[in-house]
Amino acid sequence: MNTWLNIYWLGTKELRSLVSDFIMLMLIVYSFSLAIYAEATAISESVHNASIAIVDEDQSALSGTIANALYPPYFKTPIFISAPQTDRAMDQDKFMFVVTIPPKFEQNVRQGRQPTVQIDIDATAVTQASIGNGYIQSIISQEVNYFFKRSDQSTAYPVELIMRQAFNPNGNGMWFSAINALLNQITMLTIILTGAALLREREHGTIEHLLVMPLNAFQIVMAKIWANGLIILIAFTLSMFLVVENILDIPVAGSKLLLLLGTSAYLFAAAAIGIFLGTIAQTMAQFALLVLMVIIPMVMLSGGLTPIESQPDIIQPLTWLLPSRHYMEFSQAVVFRGAGINLVWPQLTIIIALGAAFFIASLAMFRRSLKSMT
Repeated sequence: MNTWLNIYWLGTKELRSLVSDFIMLMLIVYSFSLAIYAEATAISESVHNASIAIVDEDQSALSGTIANALYPPYFKTPIFISAPQTDRAMDQDKFMFVVTIPPKFEQNVRQGRQPTVQIDIDATAVTQASIGNGYIQSIISQEVNYFFKRSDQSTAYPVELIMRQAFNPNGNGMWFSAINALLNQITMLTIILTGAALLREREHGTIEHLLVMPLNAFQIVMAKIWANGLIILIAFTLSMFLVVENILDIPVAGSKLLLLLGTSAYLFAAAAIGIFLGTIAQTMAQFALLVLMVIIPMVMLSGGLTPIESQPDIIQPLTWLLPSRHYMEFSQAVVFRGAGINLVWPQLTIIIALGAAFFIASLAMFRRSLKSMT
């Protein structure tokens, strides 16, 4: 009983220390509010307000129809320029796309020929350039076919394809980006807070004060984990239900209680990693470098940036050792697919097992460091 009371009181000391740190509180608030909103809305998987110019050397009804089809919100209102202005305008970064319609374009279409439309692209924005090029080609082909056939009747194919998008019917990339942003913030702040809290005790010399008390390594480590994990869990809950659900209007299809349960398990695993790094590092500078070495792989290999199946074959087995990979699978299943405990229990079990393994390793390392101090 005394063990858990000591853990509780040590944890409250951590909470008071964190609450009194105004800068750290502002960082947590920002990370789970504006940072989530910015990352979810800034990363776009579709073309939006792309600047475009048209060199219309035909001045026909068909060329005018094509220009009218390039409209917001995909593209800005097209600006008409002359052919000699193209290179200079592209060099000055005025336009992402320049569409050049050649002379006698409509006449060639009427005669059944295949005239060429030139599309100049500023490919420095690789993703937008690639997607926008596909949009422009599709729009031009559609307008030319409609003009040539004088109707919008589509060709009858022997096979009819019916596509249904499950869980995200509008294909809104913001939904996925918001959940990925939450995972990134949880990973980063949990590891940093727990590791820095342990390292701060050592640098300030207060670790010696703890050692003269009737405390052991398990109590000290558990106090760090539950106190800092509780702060992140509260921040996650507020962010999930205020920023994600209300401001970003992203629905949570599954059980919110199950989501919090899985998040708590992941926080335990991430906090154990933070304790491990805080024990290894001797200074805050060393800890910062170790955090970079750990957080970047956890974020990049979690499946949030690229699917696990798209990663190199030699890397994929290693991702099984990352709690972030299994938490990403768990959270996506609960939030988007409405999965219950009967479907996500394998991911939940792996997260708990990895958390226990990291906790045991960090506890052993911390005990060894305490012995070296006595």
